[in-house]
Amino acid sequence: MSEGTDSVDAMTRRAVVTGGSSGIGEATARLLRSRGWEVVGVARRADRLAALEAETGIVAHAADLTDAADIAGLSSWLRETGGLDALVHVAGGARGSDRVEDGDPEDWRWMFEANVLSGQRLVASLLPLLRSAADAGGHADLLFVTSTAAQTAYPGGGGYNAAKAGEAMLVHALRQELNGEPLRVIEIAPGMVRTEEFSLNRLGGDQDAADKLYEGVEAPLLAEDVADVIAYALDAPGHVNLDLVTLRPVAQSAQHLLARGPLTTR
Repeated sequence: MSEGTDSVDAMTRRAVVTGGSSGIGEATARLLRSRGWEVVGVARRADRLAALEAETGIVAHAADLTDAADIAGLSSWLRETGGLDALVHVAGGARGSDRVEDGDPEDWRWMFEANVLSGQRLVASLLPLLRSAADAGGHADLLFVTSTAAQTAYPGGGGYNAAKAGEAMLVHALRQELNGEPLRVIEIAPGMVRTEEFSLNRLGGDQDAADKLYEGVEAPLLAEDVADVIAYALDAPGHVNLDLVTLRPVAQSAQHLLARGPLTTR
């Protein structure tokens, strides 16, 4: 925590990690904690956060990031308990894989709320705390996990493409709006990542369909791979900003170009 101290040592820095109950968010919370950060894990599922708290020493804070009152409560709690040095916004997600003409507007509405409006509300609520941390310690960080879906459209991805592109534009605009302040704005855009829930949730709980997405793909990214890049970005020297990091498995050379089967030289 930076308020009340002149140290910027990572051992004293405090990060909020959203989506902390599973996948990339959980892996990031674990890794940052192992590196000496004080970590506040935020997610809706209090039971999973509590288990992670007991195992790793993170601090659990249950909240629904589509609820403005929950975000306000998080901000107040952080202010009362020591401030904030880094926001790591991982929470979001996809629903459905329909063509645009067949899409469910409620799925699209949820994706916009979860991926874009949650980010805007977090920035509006937590930026004063991050500015205080920067004044005390030299810099503070706002890091967003978007997706390569923000960069390239694909059939059946229209709603998610639109939501993640919206989140990416939020990040790009925010970086320019904060120009001149000691605040780093970082975007991490993963390609194919195999986690326990992302594709399963997107496909309505159809495990067979989720498994087929990764069938034959040699070494898709894991949540831990993305967490490693996030930790590097946060622990980099304070004058270094990683504007955008795009990472994919070697088997995925573009959003639409995925090798299935062993990787071999020609």
